[in-house]
Amino acid sequence: MLDLYSPGSSILHRLPPAPKMLAMMFGATLLFINQSLPVTIVATLVILVLYPIAQLTLKQAFAQVRPLLIIFVLFFVVQWYFSGLELAAYVVLRLAALILLASLVTLTTRSSDMIDTMTRGLRYLKPIGVNPEKVSLAISLALRFIPVLAQITREVREAQKVRGLERSVIAVAMPMAIRAIKMADDISDAIDSRGYRS
Repeated sequence: MLDLYSPGSSILHRLPPAPKMLAMMFGATLLFINQSLPVTIVATLVILVLYPIAQLTLKQAFAQVRPLLIIFVLFFVVQWYFSGLELAAYVVLRLAALILLASLVTLTTRSSDMIDTMTRGLRYLKPIGVNPEKVSLAISLALRFIPVLAQITREVREAQKVRGLERSVIAVAMPMAIRAIKMADDISDAIDSRGYRS
């Protein structure tokens, strides 16, 4: 598994994980509530401004969304066909903003620190039946899957490029989906074999 953390000494690096994660959840919620394309554009620009503040380059920001460009194109085309150009731009830009925001947090926070913070916070929900360890495991797997899926996408695109199929959405999306599902199945078997469900 890969870790997106990029060592640094910026104010965002020094900030404890809890405030960053709360800010990320608050920002993501606002992005979902918002239905305006201009507001989404402004929010995306604000997120991009935070990258240099965190001593990260815009190249690093683009690297977070580059592996998903083909998915963005697919979403854009489908939304444009069914709902129009403005909604298509809004949906794709909002998705990109969410990824950039989540990546900013993971680039400035160690995964272990985030998981420890989530586990401590979820302990207060034990009386209502929440298992902090299981929830933390699920979230940590989701965080780990992001760079792994990006790597799978790169590998599939490179393989299909040799075959001259790099521009075919189906030729790239299908192998990527199959590999992702197989990886998820393997991880599920590994968790079951260790008796984690019990």
